[in-house]
Amino acid sequence: MAGELWHLGARALSGRIARREISPVEVMREVLARIDAVNGGVNAIVSLRDREALMGEARLAEAMPPEGWLHGVPVAIKDLVDVRGLRSTRGSSIWKDHVPKVDDGLARRLRAAGAIVIGKTNVPAFGLGSHTVNPVFGATRNAYDPARSAGGSSGGAAVALAMRMLPVADGSDMMGSLRNPAAWNNVYGFRPTAGLVPGEPRESVVQHRLSTDGPMARDIGDLEALLATLSDRAYRPGSGKRPGRPRIGWLGDWGGAYAMEQGILAQSEVALAVMEDLGWAVEPVAPPYPAEALWEAWIILRQFAVAMNLGAHWRDEGQQALLPAQAKWEITHGFARKVAEVEWAAETRAAWIAAAREMFGRFDAVVLPATQVWPFAVEARFPEAIGDRAMDTYHRWMEVVVPASLAGLPALALPAGFGAGGLPAGVQLIGAAGSDAMLMALGRAYHEATDWPGSRPPPGVV
Repeated sequence: MAGELWHLGARALSGRIARREISPVEVMREVLARIDAVNGGVNAIVSLRDREALMGEARLAEAMPPEGWLHGVPVAIKDLVDVRGLRSTRGSSIWKDHVPKVDDGLARRLRAAGAIVIGKTNVPAFGLGSHTVNPVFGATRNAYDPARSAGGSSGGAAVALAMRMLPVADGSDMMGSLRNPAAWNNVYGFRPTAGLVPGEPRESVVQHRLSTDGPMARDIGDLEALLATLSDRAYRPGSGKRPGRPRIGWLGDWGGAYAMEQGILAQSEVALAVMEDLGWAVEPVAPPYPAEALWEAWIILRQFAVAMNLGAHWRDEGQQALLPAQAKWEITHGFARKVAEVEWAAETRAAWIAAAREMFGRFDAVVLPATQVWPFAVEARFPEAIGDRAMDTYHRWMEVVVPASLAGLPALALPAGFGAGGLPAGVQLIGAAGSDAMLMALGRAYHEATDWPGSRPPPGVV
């Protein structure tokens, strides 16, 4: 068994530990050796804890009866989450020395399941922008091409999974942060229905309704198991049933509204072909709501939420200077918004939710590309144009994720294979609110037919 454990997913490790075929000490030793071997080239895991302390916790887990399904399994938690006794920076110079005295709820739930927290996964500053780079730890690099972006904001989590440094990982998603990095690193990411996973007390009501924590994994079984833990058992793995012949709507580029880099739509159609081979009924669907109205409502609500969340930093002159350009853009616009604008955005959101409900009366799920571009150069700020269409904000190139985020819909990021340049792509399988388990059932069938993470791992993973 030795020398092979870092290949395994969370449930496989958990089962072997529970049967005493392997020990948490063996697992920890191999995981740390794997991190030593590959993390330097991608910078996915940060704030790694002291090795002796970790081996001590593994020895303690070995001596104790299992406490949960993650008993003795090493995990690293996204660096937007406070973890007791562990440097928790949010990717910001403002928080670079922050060591919390208490765990956030997500960390408590992982520990309660028996996990050993070994460190953090890297993020962009405050999670803003789908490109994982920050002034504290630098950039995380793509698992398939270290010269390119890992995506974000769960970029560190996705790369650590793809490179087999972690068996499973948590992430969070406001504007595609579980979907973009999953697509660019050939793993699964799941944005749950809004409210399924509890938020943190410090989050504003508006912020929590736009953003949610969720799981990432290399197979659907691990994805479901972690979702159960993150949701505090509100989700039951395996509870979903697949429709007899699933009806799938293909939204493409939303009638031309979303600019797409060459090859993205064609690669998405590779995933659709798999669905058709499985006997699913796939058909094109016209845009169910004006894209520009969705975008305008989204940026108003997002700006308002970020301004409320980071306002204290803005009001402190010294901290304001340390905020990234993305945060300054969001905050200045957010504080300038009028009540009438926020009311219009909320009404537009409600209208889109109603339109989506009607759409899901005709389809079990709909599909969109998970990204509009291929992974770009890691040194770049963000794509400033797609083809001949200029991007007018730092995040317009991720507009394709807005429909699910704005309506709080569940969205499963599925690997869709590889383009001509050898880079991975993905699609979003989006369902009606509350259809999380059904989406997972569809995902299981898709994974069994493809297993892209297992069949096409990154270079050097054998």
